[in-house]
Amino acid sequence: MSSSHLSTERAQCVPSRVLHLRQLPPDVSEQEVLSLALPFGRVSQLITLKTKNQAFLEMASEEAAVTMVNYYTSATPSIRSQPVYIQYSTHRELKTDNMTNQRAQATLQAMNAGAVHSGNMASGGEGRGIAPGQSPVLRIIVENLFYPVTLEVLQQIFSKFGSVLKIITFTRNNQFQALLQFSDTVHAQHAKATLDGQNIYNGCCTLRIDFSKLSVLNVKYNNDKSRDFTRADLPSGELEPAATFGVALPPYGAAAFPPTFHQHTGLSMAPVPGSLVSHPRVSLQMAPPAVHSVLLVSNLNPENVTPHCLFILFGVYGDVQRVKILFNKKENALVQMSDATQAQLAMSHLNGQRLHGNVIRVTLSKHPVVQLPRGGAGQEEQALTRDFSGSALHRFKKPGSKNFNNIFPPSATLHLSNIPSSVSEEALKDLFSLNGFAVKAFKFFQKDRKMALMQLASVEEAIEALIALHDHQLDHNQHLRVSFSKSTI
Repeated sequence: MSSSHLSTERAQCVPSRVLHLRQLPPDVSEQEVLSLALPFGRVSQLITLKTKNQAFLEMASEEAAVTMVNYYTSATPSIRSQPVYIQYSTHRELKTDNMTNQRAQATLQAMNAGAVHSGNMASGGEGRGIAPGQSPVLRIIVENLFYPVTLEVLQQIFSKFGSVLKIITFTRNNQFQALLQFSDTVHAQHAKATLDGQNIYNGCCTLRIDFSKLSVLNVKYNNDKSRDFTRADLPSGELEPAATFGVALPPYGAAAFPPTFHQHTGLSMAPVPGSLVSHPRVSLQMAPPAVHSVLLVSNLNPENVTPHCLFILFGVYGDVQRVKILFNKKENALVQMSDATQAQLAMSHLNGQRLHGNVIRVTLSKHPVVQLPRGGAGQEEQALTRDFSGSALHRFKKPGSKNFNNIFPPSATLHLSNIPSSVSEEALKDLFSLNGFAVKAFKFFQKDRKMALMQLASVEEAIEALIALHDHQLDHNQHLRVSFSKSTI
């Protein structure tokens, strides 16, 4: 390779305000080229070489050019679904013969004016001229979280509408939420109009989308909770242990199982400023993540834990088939759920919760099944493994059971059901008090006295109470059913 060739290659890595675009579609328009650049700042010059399918752009600042190249390194841009290659040019500035390039300059002025109007990043994202209440940042709430939703899943879905620059995910009020910044408010409007109210997976993980009051996100770390796609250089910042947040944050970063998309129903990305809502409602039916159904539960309290208590607690999120507490390491247990969905659900709701005073960790096990002990195992080892596959206490064995709609994270308020008419409020309060649980509030359902809400002192106490009193016999043939409630009293 000649030294001049090497120096050219090296020069293409040296930042410059001038960018070189290659492999453009044959009859590309100036607008299409500019639409790739304007989200990152003002463009001061544009030259398109249509015979060569190339173009040169000069950004108003080097910072804007660097941001643009960094962004498109991790998310290849395309025009009319043809990938476009962008690199720094060896030119430091563009000198143009204004006569030959008049049309491009006219387009440039018109589109630059439009970009300032829609509040691009170069104008500090103040969003002047945008309809009030609209920003390039969306606030997303995922309801009915039956599968974990990861940062990667959100990027995959939302980048169909434009350049996603930054994402921050967090849990608030027991709900998985995210802030997502597009390069342009128009993309955010389009995504909100098309995706609000849609399900990510069939029948669950419903998106609720609003414009955020923020116009710019400040991302400090690139990890499974937050990402700045324009900056590959950010540290990962060790995630603090969940306990320091005062709430248990479920591990939504299931990046190990990127869900696969079914092909999108024809979403043509027409220029948007007209009517946004007239878009065909897009179906996001993604295939759920495929994983094993066995969970590894660690940091258990070996003095208190039993297969039965894990069966009852994990049974809130699926039908537990087998439980094995490890004979040589009793703070660890394997819990086999009916399927991968239930395993994911139990993991996302129970990891980081307190059980018998210990913060437990729930992760996916590499074991495909829990083995039953061999005939020669001692009595204690036999007792530490239980097969619950035929249990009458499975909550989800009826297909389409309404229990599927009432799955909530552990909370201090319990939902009690199957209460016989002969059992009074006092009798229920006494039952909990005698078992060592302080009842803070109680309320029968107005429409149906077979159900009630009971509030205890803490989430940890509610977990213990559910384990102790779910299936407690109330009269000769009715047993109390206990689950976590999303309501408070």
